[in-house]
Order: sequence, then structure tokens, then C-alpha cells
Amino acid sequence: MSDYSSSIAYSKETISFGVLFVDRKTMEIAVHPDGRVVVKAPIGTTRVAIHARVAKRARWIRKQLDYFRRFTPGIPPRRYVGGETHIFLGRQYRLKVRKKRENSIRLKGAYFHVNTPSPHKTQKVKSLLDEWYKEHARLVFFRRLVSCYKSAKGLQIPFPKIRLKKLSKRWGSCSKSGTILLNTELVKAPLYCIDYVIMHELCHLKVHTHNNGYYKLLTKYMPDWEARKERLEKILL
Repeated sequence: MSDYSSSIAYSKETISFGVLFVDRKTMEIAVHPDGRVVVKAPIGTTRVAIHARVAKRARWIRKQLDYFRRFTPGIPPRRYVGGETHIFLGRQYRLKVRKKRENSIRLKGAYFHVNTPSPHKTQKVKSLLDEWYKEHARLVFFRRLVSCYKSAKGLQIPFPKIRLKKLSKRWGSCSKSGTILLNTELVKAPLYCIDYVIMHELCHLKVHTHNNGYYKLLTKYMPDWEARKERLEKILL
């Protein structure tokens, strides 16, 4: 059975959604911040049953979509020039780009100090800043993973491996083999939001689906996870 895309009419709008057939017992509908609606259905579920479930949940889906649309204006594309604002751990810093013999970046006070022989080559400035974020993401994420793992020792899971990658549609994910993948862009969020994503994935290493048992587990180890999630969804990177 192949995955597919479809839509239903609700009120005066059309709700488009993608369907993924997976090895699970229950159907799950997720609305993502980028406006995607994804249905994960047990292998063998009929299209009629899937469309009926989406129609039943249409009011909730539209409510979630309306919520995320409030944050879609975003910010203009980065130009990587002096005076521009960039974010690290939830705080804003301005770029100071200077011509120097060697490439380097230093965070001091309210500024990213970027030194490069080619200060007017914005692609070079972007490359340097991306690498800086990646290096610091690795350090920050590992420290927070250790902290969250200690807080959730009751999960009784092996200490997970961690991988970093720049993702466009999610903050993190995990594999059944015990590896957590985190979006390098997450290092721009406050620490308590980073902790939420890590704890979210740690709990998934115990319970792989978003069922009631999973959310009870997440609430047990992070009672305020919903507030952290809401704050994270409001972040415009």
C-alpha cells in the first residue's frame, strides 16, 4: 500500500493532508508549524476510514492551522551584513563584520564579531556563521542531553547517540536504534525549549508513538512541556 496525498472540504476551505502507512495499531493526525497535515495510518487502513477520521477531526485541524498561521509572516531573509540581527539561545545579537587576515567569529556583549579577509562576501560570512552555530550546537546539545537524561533516568533507556543536521521541517527525531537527530537551528532557541525537544525524543525512545501513554510519560518528566512547546512554535528563525 503506497503513501498518498489527498484533501477534504471543510466549511469554506480545503484541508490538504498526506498519508503515511506505518507499522502501528492506531491512526495519528499531526499538524505541523509549516502547515503540513500528516496522517500516520496502520498498514491496511482503507482510504474511506482515513478520510472519515480526517473529516471527524477537521475542526481541530483547522484550529491548529489557524494557530500556526499567526506566526507565518516571519522575518526577511538574512543578508549577512553588519548590523543585522542573529539569534543564539533565544537572545538577539548584531553582526559586526571586519576585515582581518584570518577568519574568526567571537560572541561578545551584544555582538557577533566576524573577522574575515573578505567582509563584503556575504556568502563567506554566512558560511562562517553557520559553522559557528554547528560547533556550538554540538556542545550545547550534548550538555543538555546529559542533563535531561539524568532527569529522566526512570525511563531506563541506554544513553543515546546524538546526530546534528540542518532540517527544514522539524526540530528533532529519533530512531529505534537509539539515535537522536537534532536540528542545528535549535541552538537559536532558549535552553528550556532545547530541553523540551530532547526530552520529547528521549520519551520516544521508550514509547515510539504519540499515544496517551507517551504523553503521560512526557508529562511525568517535564510537566510544563506544553508551555515550552508553545514558546518554541513562536520562534521565528
